[in-house]
Amino acid sequence: MIYRFRAILDTEENVFRDLEIEATDTLEDLHNAINQSFGFDGAEVAAFYLSDDTWMQGEEFAQFDMGEGESQLRIMNETSLDGLLGEHQTRLIYVYDFLNMWRFLVELAEITEPEDGMTYPNLMYVQGQVPDQAPEFEMEDQELGAEDDDDDEFNDDYNIDDFDDLSFDENWN
Repeated sequence: MIYRFRAILDTEENVFRDLEIEATDTLEDLHNAINQSFGFDGAEVAAFYLSDDTWMQGEEFAQFDMGEGESQLRIMNETSLDGLLGEHQTRLIYVYDFLNMWRFLVELAEITEPEDGMTYPNLMYVQGQVPDQAPEFEMEDQELGAEDDDDDEFNDDYNIDDFDDLSFDENWN
């Protein structure tokens, strides 16, 4: 089977690529196809994350296991697309270059039969230009419950000039 994906750069402009890839390919193959279609050289570290219908980030699938922890990290080249995605799980978040944070919303749009003579992965459609720099993300200020910057109690209670008086050396372990 062939999986058809839309990979959308998480930016205000409409920048996306429609890709076809074999269902038996791995997340690493999808990683390579996304990089090539957006013009990245693939030299930076990347990861996929499962996502729900509201694009909430879930389980991580890393390029390689860099951890020394006890938790078992799932690796891109060991994870087949058809073993992970299907009718009920269609969304992934893809992050490329953790220093610049290129973030993509990747959705399985269709599962279809392969076409005779077609080579996969296949770039089907290109929309928009990739910006020179990764888009910046503005975090919503929901953790503090602040509705307006002028009413933010944190800013009123702490003056940035007061950091010199915190005596870090005295309290350092």
